[in-house]
Order: sequence, then structure tokens, then C-alpha cells
Amino acid sequence: MKISKKEVEHVANLARLNLSADELETMTGQLDNILSYVDKIEELDTSNITPTTHVFSVTNAFRDDVVKESLTQEEAVKNGPEQNGSFFQVPKVI
Repeated sequence: MKISKKEVEHVANLARLNLSADELETMTGQLDNILSYVDKIEELDTSNITPTTHVFSVTNAFRDDVVKESLTQEEAVKNGPEQNGSFFQVPKVI
């Protein structure tokens, strides 16, 4: 076995999990299967395989930053329902 019941109890304690005896037995077997599978994957020779983050090649779709003129204060508030000079007028909340 790759992991012992004592180690599973320790991890469960760190995760604040209360496991019954049956759950502890089940969890130990499941974690042992996971660790055995990871060991099997580590047997593969991956030296000639390039690391990937996506299955398909993805390129950045962002546009270049271009400095543009900003809206004037009048233009920014002109479509607001109610204005008070150069500010939006909203109902009093308090």
C-alpha cells in the first residue's frame, strides 16, 4: 500500500473530517488507488512531449492598447435619466 490508515487519519484530521471505521477503510483504499495510478503515469517517458495548457493552440485575442480621447463630463452624463449639472441625480437612500 502506498498510504497507511494512520496517514489517512492524519490528513482527515487536518481537513477537520470525522471518518468512521468503514469510511476510513474506504478512503484508504481509494487514496491508495489514486497514488498507484499516479505512479503508473510517472513511468511514462515524457521527455519529448512539450507541456501544454490547452488541447488546441490558443492565441491571445486581446487588442493592442491604443490611447484615445476620453469622454467629456457632459457626454458622460447626457444619457442619464436625471442630471444636476455635471453629476447624476439619484434618490436619497438614507
